[in-house]
Amino acid sequence: MFKKKTTLAIAAVAAAGLMLSACASTEAETTPGETAASAKYEVNTDVSIDGSPVFDTIAKNGTITIGVKEDQPGFGVRDAASGERSGFDIELATWIAAELGVEAENIEFVTVPSQSREQSLTNGDADLIVGMYTISDKRKELVDFAGPYMTTGQSILVRKDNTTIKGEDDLAGNKVCSITGSTPIQYIKTNHPDVNTVEFENMAQCVDALLNNQVDAVTTDEALLIGYVTLSPDELKVVGKPFTNEGFGIGLAKGNDSLRSYINGLLTDKTAVWKQIYEETLGTSGVELEPAEVDNY
Repeated sequence: MFKKKTTLAIAAVAAAGLMLSACASTEAETTPGETAASAKYEVNTDVSIDGSPVFDTIAKNGTITIGVKEDQPGFGVRDAASGERSGFDIELATWIAAELGVEAENIEFVTVPSQSREQSLTNGDADLIVGMYTISDKRKELVDFAGPYMTTGQSILVRKDNTTIKGEDDLAGNKVCSITGSTPIQYIKTNHPDVNTVEFENMAQCVDALLNNQVDAVTTDEALLIGYVTLSPDELKVVGKPFTNEGFGIGLAKGNDSLRSYINGLLTDKTAVWKQIYEETLGTSGVELEPAEVDNY
């Protein structure tokens, strides 16, 4: 009975997530014809960005390809039936596309697995990646980042009846799950070698494993974890305080400094748009956040 109930609770998200786990390819998953759901952002008709090969292609074709997530509640979810995408990252990407002169119907969203993001940008499979892409010095050696557009921290999700795991210091000897190749799983491996780590291709699989007693905890960004709590409030809870300080950035291929600077300007000068997007998406989870301070490196 319990298993049936929890499976139904995250069915919409898990169905999207399992699509990723069935493919071990490093290429992005693409569903033809998937575009932004709305055209509520005014399209900039007078954009000029010199010295960016990516923007030159966008301007020439009038289209943009944006790598996103499809199984991250509050950030990026794709409805399995309609193909419609929603969440903070989707709205942010749609707004940035409009500021780059691209109509909503000319945005192509592609689902890019975490371990394939750098390759997708380098190969030109995605013009930008807006999908909980944590900025790190190691990744900055391969790609560039605009932003961060959000700073938050890693936290822990457990079953609601769990009384032994109250924070990071209680993880020893437990099975802890996160996404393959992600920053959160690397943090656990480095700082808690006594933890039995479990990795899946997407967070929906981790949460499903937690609900069905296959792992003891799930770790990733706190805001995302709270998003999962809203899907199964009687079964899940977030415990402890965030124990890292991370920034989500907009990934783009190296050699596009002018485009990166332009996007940074948007994030700096138009925080009112950011706040409106947040209130309509992640803000419903109860997590209060402000726009991050942009790093113009």
